[in-house]
Amino acid sequence: MTHWSPDRRDLDEPHPSVPTSQGSSEGEAAAGRLAHRARFGRWDGSQQIPDLSADEIIDALTDDVMADGDLGEALRRLLERGWRSGDASRADLPGLTALRERLRARRDGLLNRYKLGDVLGDVRAELKAIIDSEREAIDRRLAGAADEGAAPSPELADLLRETIAKRLDRLDTLPEDLGERIRALEQYDFLEPSARERFAALVERLRRSVLDRYAAGMADAVRGMSPEDLAANRAMVRDLDRLLQQQLAGAEPDPTEFLAQHGSFFPGAKTVEQIIDQLAQRMSAMQSLLRSLTAAQRSELNSLIDGLLRDDRLRWDLAQLSATLDQVLTGGLGERFRFGGEEELGLEGALGQLETLGRLETLEAQLEDVESAADLGEINRADLRELVGDEAARDLDVLDDLAARLEAAGYLTRDGDHLELTPRGSRRIGQKVLDDLFARLRRDAFGEHRIDRAGRGGERSDGTKPFEFGDAFDLDLRETLANALTRPGNAPGTAAVHRAGATALRPGRPRAIHLAASDFAVHRTEESTRTSTVLLVDMSRSMLLRGCFVAAKKVAVALDTLIRTQYPRDDLTVIGFAYYAREIRPGTLAELSWHGYEYGTNLQHGLLLARRILARSGAANRQVVVITDGEPTAHFQDGQVEFNYPPTRRTIEETLREVKRCTKAGITINTFMLERSRALTEFVAHVTRLNRGRAFYAEPEHLGEYVLVDFVRGRTEHRRP
Repeated sequence: MTHWSPDRRDLDEPHPSVPTSQGSSEGEAAAGRLAHRARFGRWDGSQQIPDLSADEIIDALTDDVMADGDLGEALRRLLERGWRSGDASRADLPGLTALRERLRARRDGLLNRYKLGDVLGDVRAELKAIIDSEREAIDRRLAGAADEGAAPSPELADLLRETIAKRLDRLDTLPEDLGERIRALEQYDFLEPSARERFAALVERLRRSVLDRYAAGMADAVRGMSPEDLAANRAMVRDLDRLLQQQLAGAEPDPTEFLAQHGSFFPGAKTVEQIIDQLAQRMSAMQSLLRSLTAAQRSELNSLIDGLLRDDRLRWDLAQLSATLDQVLTGGLGERFRFGGEEELGLEGALGQLETLGRLETLEAQLEDVESAADLGEINRADLRELVGDEAARDLDVLDDLAARLEAAGYLTRDGDHLELTPRGSRRIGQKVLDDLFARLRRDAFGEHRIDRAGRGGERSDGTKPFEFGDAFDLDLRETLANALTRPGNAPGTAAVHRAGATALRPGRPRAIHLAASDFAVHRTEESTRTSTVLLVDMSRSMLLRGCFVAAKKVAVALDTLIRTQYPRDDLTVIGFAYYAREIRPGTLAELSWHGYEYGTNLQHGLLLARRILARSGAANRQVVVITDGEPTAHFQDGQVEFNYPPTRRTIEETLREVKRCTKAGITINTFMLERSRALTEFVAHVTRLNRGRAFYAEPEHLGEYVLVDFVRGRTEHRRP
């Protein structure tokens, strides 16, 4: 049994005789070397916005497609991590993970800047200023009444003093509770017009800040409403609560009648989900504020809301609506936020910042819920642009365009939301896998990819040879003319060959050149032999361990690409074997997934299929390449699969019997072991003794390099009889 383990120094860069990709040039190689020396830095505005080509996108997807066989999942992971250019002149494309980090940074910035101290302090201060203004006006009136000339009669002066005293008494007895104080002042007849206007403006502003967060226009509906109007308003809240209760119970309520009566509160809504979305957007900030306050602050805020509503039953109905919506929404309505900054917020500022925090949380949840490229359309671009910036929205648009670019380039096709590789996409991935494997090989790893004997047909070399009967008439015209011109009697002499040739061919000075059979020279060609290969890939459960299956899959894709692009006269068949063996079409290799629930290592069936396939081949060289991590544990007997672990003697014997049949048919079996177990080593030793093939041990991460090197060397060693 022979083992081959190439020096790791041989696995660094490709050999010049082996093309690494379609027309790779020295310039491209230099660019690749420069990419490794690229320096990364922060965005400074000078970098170019990444305009990714379809080739760059599919190359970035290759490793994930090979790992999972799922193009949609690979694209989702690319969306998550983004794309790195490796070029300092081009900006990286941030992925969804980076966008979420930006959202969290914005959220943390708000939490670390502000604090929820006395959120109603500004309301109390404004009320105090209004009351003080009213007191000053009263004091001025009292001072005027004390002036004897200010009143037309003593009786009127006494009446004025009595009226003013009553106002002072009412101001002195105002409740401490903020909500009750607002209610009392609404019943108070202000003496000072400016104080009256300031109070009306304050109440209007508070109602809009608070009540419109329950339903659009509720502040207008509550302001100055008659008892009948309040009853209609309560009806809207109760009808809405009933609609949500039906939704909570699992029904699918029809909102048509509700919207016909109360649609003005929910502009643009047409479905129950849209109504719920509008409610959640408006009410979440208030609920977050209530949950973020202390118990005393929460009680004071509730009192303020009661005072603004002007109707206890409406307050009760809104509380019930909030409780129902909290159950309907996944995760509840509103979230408690812990502020830790120094800048104190008032009521309106707190509601505004909490609303912003809620929108940031919603955006982050939308980004978390992205399961495919199609989900990117659900992310609110306007919110992203407003809250994070134009750059974030632009990056998201680029991410959203990746699948469309692949589709336009013909690399993928859609079946609904399902994405599949086209044959062109599979070929591109195969080329990328092959290039990656070649890039890990040093230039002298392969040796010459041809045999040493000049012959007829095959690949053209740099030299020429005299034409012989049977040679392909691949004429070298320059050498042929030179032979004719240097023949004695046909030219002025050897030293003037090129000069004579130029003279003979110059227009206006014709000269006859007589060709003889001995003058003809043809291009030398390297004799190439046709090889048929069957790749047997172990797909049993154990192959998932240590990346064995992905490594074997990469070998299949790379070998298929190498043969298709560099050795078109050769052919390759891929067979996967586990409980039984089946042929795998080359076009499906990239998206091949692991059969994780299939037991058994039925190498006997794989060799049987390989032998039948190779029997139909007209190639002079036929070989089987086996990639496995364990000895056979299954075989066919009487048309049924027999599986046993540990393997029985009968399974080993049946498998070796198939090895003998392959040997008799002139088929070489080369085995690549991904495990060094004693049982596998002994079994492979039997195979090599019977077949005289080769056996190798390879780590999964270097399997591709080993197989490609052996394939090319094997073709080099073949000689035509």
